[in-house]
Amino acid sequence: MEVSAVWCGMGALIILVCYAWRFLNWVWLKPKKNEKCLRDQGLNGSSYKFLFGDLKEVVNMLRDAKSTAINLNNEIVPRVLPFDHKSHTAYGKICFTWMGPTPKVQITDPSMVREVLANNYQFQKPRGGNPLIRTLGAGLTDADGDRWSKHRKIVNPAFHVEKLKHMVPAIYVSCAEMINKWEERLKKESSCEVDVWPYLQTLSSDVISRTAFGSNIDEGKRIFELQRELAVLVIDAIQSLYIPGSSFFPTKNNNRIKKIDQEVKATIRSIIDKRIIAMKAGKRSKDDLLGILLESNYREIKHGNKNSGLTIDEVIDEC
Repeated sequence: MEVSAVWCGMGALIILVCYAWRFLNWVWLKPKKNEKCLRDQGLNGSSYKFLFGDLKEVVNMLRDAKSTAINLNNEIVPRVLPFDHKSHTAYGKICFTWMGPTPKVQITDPSMVREVLANNYQFQKPRGGNPLIRTLGAGLTDADGDRWSKHRKIVNPAFHVEKLKHMVPAIYVSCAEMINKWEERLKKESSCEVDVWPYLQTLSSDVISRTAFGSNIDEGKRIFELQRELAVLVIDAIQSLYIPGSSFFPTKNNNRIKKIDQEVKATIRSIIDKRIIAMKAGKRSKDDLLGILLESNYREIKHGNKNSGLTIDEVIDEC
């Protein structure tokens, strides 16, 4: 019995040491090795800080930037991306920063950006990290390689100039409604100060709803509002240190994110189901983004095979 207890204790100690080594390698040894490798290649950047990297400074600078009124000039970047602006000013157009223990190489040279975007087989998007990011959509922006090519081929027709021209009247209606509201205020007052931010939010919601979902404008607005709330929650999660598995914890934010994700997908699925029934009945697809996407997808499946098109879940992600 004593011998067995000793062996069990030694086994537990070995396991504990292995996990401690892996943790040390993750939070310190590997990041420092990566930092040396990046500097040896001639890149400049911030020094790695234990566990958090630059996350704390990113959050603090963003909070400070938003706490002051924005000046009426073209200096938008220091307001929206204060840490990135500081990094490029200090280290140059190509530099590296730290998202926790993971280095992030930042590129602002247009020719290099073009090369990265054009070679999506070689420069693939990072995997892993916080899975909550995927609740914002896992469509074309998340795809690589053959999957990217397939999604791009089907989505592309929605952005042809002739197709976009059909959306101008819908955009005009949304803009006219906003201007009319301002004119109504001027009828009551000879002059007034207008906080344009809520009006621009409403304008964005209207335009996206009309051009994406056509006659389903109320459902489109609901989707827009939910996605906006979801974006705030997910960005908060991204700016915090991600602990593997923490996205499954039943926290208030996690539960809300999952609830929004379910409602958005259910609403879009309902709209898509109605469109598919109409298409099968021989009705012409609408000229909104969803109609063009479904028509393009249907055409691809018809002339190819089932695997050459997008699944309903993939169409939802694109929406």
